[in-house]
Amino acid sequence: MRSLNFKKIMTASALGLVTFLGTSTIADAQRNRDDDRRRDDDQRNERVIRQQQQKIDKQRAQAEAQRVRMEQLRRQTWERQNNRNGGRGTWDDYNRNNANNNRYRVYRNGAYYNTDNRGAELLRQAVNSGYQRGFQAGQRDRNDRRRSTWNNNSDYRAGSYGYENGVNRSQYQYYFQQGFQRGYQDGYNSRNQYGSNNGGSILGAILGQILNIQQY
Repeated sequence: MRSLNFKKIMTASALGLVTFLGTSTIADAQRNRDDDRRRDDDQRNERVIRQQQQKIDKQRAQAEAQRVRMEQLRRQTWERQNNRNGGRGTWDDYNRNNANNNRYRVYRNGAYYNTDNRGAELLRQAVNSGYQRGFQAGQRDRNDRRRSTWNNNSDYRAGSYGYENGVNRSQYQYYFQQGFQRGYQDGYNSRNQYGSNNGGSILGAILGQILNIQQY
């Protein structure tokens, strides 16, 4: 009888061990799948940002070439007018006299958009606000072990956090979302690639690449 009971105990123990090992193996496999999925999501998001950055860099180069052409045209126009007026002024004097103008332009998707000093400041605010909100959203998703995805976030979709009259809403939304994507990546991956002070503000160089705003 004791032998039979011992066998039952051993069988139950073996079954328990098998069940434990099986459950542990399943849990490990699930964790590995989750880790693989997060890595895939991170890589996909990084590719999207790189592609967008390449597009921005291309637009920036086009904008700079256009700025040079416009500057040459502006000087040629001034020279003709100056010659008609007797050639008394200088180009440097003309630029100094017009240095305090309040005209800005943003080059995006092959076209210029004009704005004033307030509009320029609001667009800078859009990128920074987007970065900060994105950083916070990325941190939350990371802590909650959610998949890395910014485009399902309500702040990202609305793109209007911090919006004020003075600039076109669609322009504000575009630049807010550009900042949000980069902030989300920094927050989700606990890094400061695009910003500083743990989500405090986007780096000036990145802001310049995204916004590409010029006074004229």
